[in-house]
Amino acid sequence: MKKLLILIISVGLFSCGTSRTVRESKKVIKGDWVLNTINYSLLGTYNVTLLNDVSKDCFEGSSWSFVPNNNTGTYNIVNAGCSTGIRYFNFTIQEMDEKTGLYNFLLKPTNEKGKSETNQGFRLKLTSLSDTNMQWQQTIYVDGKPFMINMNFNKQ
Repeated sequence: MKKLLILIISVGLFSCGTSRTVRESKKVIKGDWVLNTINYSLLGTYNVTLLNDVSKDCFEGSSWSFVPNNNTGTYNIVNAGCSTGIRYFNFTIQEMDEKTGLYNFLLKPTNEKGKSETNQGFRLKLTSLSDTNMQWQQTIYVDGKPFMINMNFNKQ
């Protein structure tokens, strides 16, 4: 009876786990990436601070590392004239619609020990993911109109 109960609990826990699509995405995202370009859906000059950290110009060229088995990562701001250095974060990939392939990517800045000092996170759309490229999209509102920020990565 005890063996049957353990088996039922194990099957129940396994069936509630992450989907196959999310597990595959975590395999692809694993490793080192460079945030090459950031562009906007509207033309113009904007003063945008990303992830409550630094500007678009500082983020471009930053290196990112993802460790999916414990949902942690780092990014390193390297551009001169910026607040350079390594930042830490936790992340989660949440499938929104398996048919369309859309995901939510949740990123939460932390300290070196994995603790969030503000308990604030950021929800981004993981709009594209391949073995060599990844794109995140964040929608904010400017004067009541949607404004999209596209962050384009290449795998190293």
